Amino acid sequence: MKLASRCYCFSILLCALALPAPAQNQLEWRQLFNGKDLTGWKHVGQGQMTVEDGLILTGGRGMGLLYWTGGKVGNAVIRVVYKTKETANNSGLFIRIPLEPREAWMPVHYGYEVNIEYDPARWKEDDYYATGSLYSFTKILKKADRPGPEWNTMEITLDGPRTLVKVNDVLVTDFTEGDAVPAWKKDDPLRGPRPNEGYIGLQNEGNETVYFKEIAMRPLK
Repeated sequence: MKLASRCYCFSILLCALALPAPAQNQLEWRQLFNGKDLTGWKHVGQGQMTVEDGLILTGGRGMGLLYWTGGKVGNAVIRVVYKTKETANNSGLFIRIPLEPREAWMPVHYGYEVNIEYDPARWKEDDYYATGSLYSFTKILKKADRPGPEWNTMEITLDGPRTLVKVNDVLVTDFTEGDAVPAWKKDDPLRGPRPNEGYIGLQNEGNETVYFKEIAMRPLK
């Protein structure tokens, strides 16, 4: 009986080894920033992005965009870990950019900017421009970001035409293409539908400084 039991266990082990590996690896986070340089990224527009002490820093003058050259992103979760240098320093993560950017303004008008700006004065003015909003399109559901030098984690889920934004594990935006949006105002991005998938990029705005230590992505389950 002992020999038969050992043979049975050995057969089970062989069968397990023969099975394909679980698909969990396909759902793991993929780091888009290597912590050393801007390999895989390209800057367009004014200003600049640099890497110092393992962090991406926004800077320079004018509006620019650092976009990921790895292709369009859809049906995925994007995770960004960032902090601001000063209270009202501004940046953002662009999503659903329909074409590979050649300049900085096309993404503004034909993609969405998930805004980054810790500015209490502006929340009182209009939550359509607060951190985690789709800039000028959606009003945040709840304030959840923290001022520099504290770190914040933002997770953006692209689920077909639906966009969800969490800031520090708090849901602040839930928007689906076709939902009502405010009327266009001067200097706002143009209204209109955005694609289900597109390029992503980081904004540098003026000479304001925002630090990014992680940019990662994983597909939806």
